[in-house]
Amino acid sequence: MPDLEIPRKAVYRLSLYQRCLQRLQENEVETVSSQALAKAAGVKPTQLRKDLAYFGQFGKRGLGYDVGVLAGSISEALGRTRLQPVILIGAGNLGSALLRYQGFRKEGFEIVAAFDADPMLVGRAVQGVPVRAEEDLADFLAGGAVKMAILAVPAEAAQRVANELVGSGVQAILNFSPIVLEVPGEVVVNHVDLALELENLSYFVR
Repeated sequence: MPDLEIPRKAVYRLSLYQRCLQRLQENEVETVSSQALAKAAGVKPTQLRKDLAYFGQFGKRGLGYDVGVLAGSISEALGRTRLQPVILIGAGNLGSALLRYQGFRKEGFEIVAAFDADPMLVGRAVQGVPVRAEEDLADFLAGGAVKMAILAVPAEAAQRVANELVGSGVQAILNFSPIVLEVPGEVVVNHVDLALELENLSYFVR
């Protein structure tokens, strides 16, 4: 991969391209043009080619992209050639629903453990994933194997837990808590505020 800074939006769009390529593979399509792939992903062909250029040279003029080769290259770029271990903090209603979601493993992610501060939740398992006490979080992360976390705790606890995650070596957080987290520049946080998204959608409902 070229030694340059890749925009986060370009990395995000790679995931969109990968979804489109997966659908093409399911339909046994072997090649796809940049125009067709870009249209399926909702971007312009020039944007698609620019995004892919960050990761190497793909396709041949007039022939398009080999779907299998491009999908494999994007999987490698996204670090999805093996199951990526993830932990979840907050095993309440939302956290339990996330644990039951089967799509993570399909896309290359495995929730290996969940943590919660509620003694009533600790000790049970959801979809085979054990729920551990929150105070065990630092010890669990001490091995350094897990670099990604999903945060589904109340707003008042989110920053404290995020600080512990960062201090234990977590580099990426998917935050479902309704608060903007303050983290070091090298740590990536994606915020998912469900209420905010609904509020935004409500503007278009008449």
